Amino acid sequence: MSKILSYLAVPAIALSIAYPSAASAPQFQTPAPVAFMQDLSSGAVLYAKDADRRMPPASMAKMMTAYVAFDMIKRGELKLDQEFEVRPETWKRWHGPAAGSTMFLSVGEKVSVQNLLYGIVVLSGNDACVVLAEGISGTEEAFVQRMNEAAQKLGLSNSRFGNSNGWPDNGMTYVTARDLSKLAGSTIEEHPKLYKQFYSRRDFTWGKTLGSGTDITQANRDPLLGRVAGADGLKTGHTEEAGYGFTGSAEQGGRRLVMVLAGLTSFNQRISESVRFMDWGFRAWQAKPIVKQGRKVTEADVQLGDAATVGLVAPRDLKVALPSGAVPAMSAKVVYQGPLKAPIKAGAHVADLVVTSPGLPTQTMPLVAEADVGEAGFFGRAWAGLTGLFG
Repeated sequence: MSKILSYLAVPAIALSIAYPSAASAPQFQTPAPVAFMQDLSSGAVLYAKDADRRMPPASMAKMMTAYVAFDMIKRGELKLDQEFEVRPETWKRWHGPAAGSTMFLSVGEKVSVQNLLYGIVVLSGNDACVVLAEGISGTEEAFVQRMNEAAQKLGLSNSRFGNSNGWPDNGMTYVTARDLSKLAGSTIEEHPKLYKQFYSRRDFTWGKTLGSGTDITQANRDPLLGRVAGADGLKTGHTEEAGYGFTGSAEQGGRRLVMVLAGLTSFNQRISESVRFMDWGFRAWQAKPIVKQGRKVTEADVQLGDAATVGLVAPRDLKVALPSGAVPAMSAKVVYQGPLKAPIKAGAHVADLVVTSPGLPTQTMPLVAEADVGEAGFFGRAWAGLTGLFG
């Protein structure tokens, strides 16, 4: 267990974590023009290659469509058993070989939100995206406004969505690998149950073949499923303009990685590079525990609260990502916008533990409030005002 050696004054509290040697980040080579990998457990960016280049997402845009639906379900604004009808105009537009990936919906049928989400996530159905979008917002255009509002809320500063399924639209829709990773991480962390339900499913059956009436079962295109231990998402994409891309995630031994590859030249290359990249992330890097769940790291000053300070604790076991076998020198500081303003809820994310080491990526992990802090009463606020005047 690492030893916390010293504290400095808030709002930036320095914690020295001493190890005997320096280290350098492991190297990785890929033919993908764009590549990105982040360790969600520590916040460390393990690899970045042209990660902020704007590019067409193809079907990886469907992650945002799913995220918007997940968010609405979480807030009680949408239900999994709610049904939407397939409009004739929508069916006509997204039916046939020229319409790309399809769920094989039928005109006039009523489909539940749950089945549409399987159609989007597992089958990459362009038709399913538009039916869901129209069902939620009335028109696809109105739903796209929701997508862009969600992107802004998540801080996807280099992304814009022009439709619900990533269909080529003359550059109206674009993303970056860094933003796709952030979207994937937000989906996993904010909606863990829905993420597990939909993204890790291996196949889905919907629709029937013409003539024989045989059920149509399609496999999930995720190249990591069944090839990398702990793989459970997310989304492939392919158009002539974008090439072959993939945003994926896997968890092993309590470490969760998110990866993005884009611009690959073939279906098979996407499989091989995705597996190789994720294997590298788990093999070339290790997790080093630094703070156990529930441990108080320090305290933060509180403004106009019924307590002057609040403890900052680890919401989970905090670990840093290090090159395998390395024991580098590290330092850490607690950073927050202080003093914190009351009221504060126990468990609220109010600060970050930022760990740095020469030659390695900066790693940022959350710290949460140890207890509730209410607002100060009248006399407490008056006293704070007086001390502010004469302090």
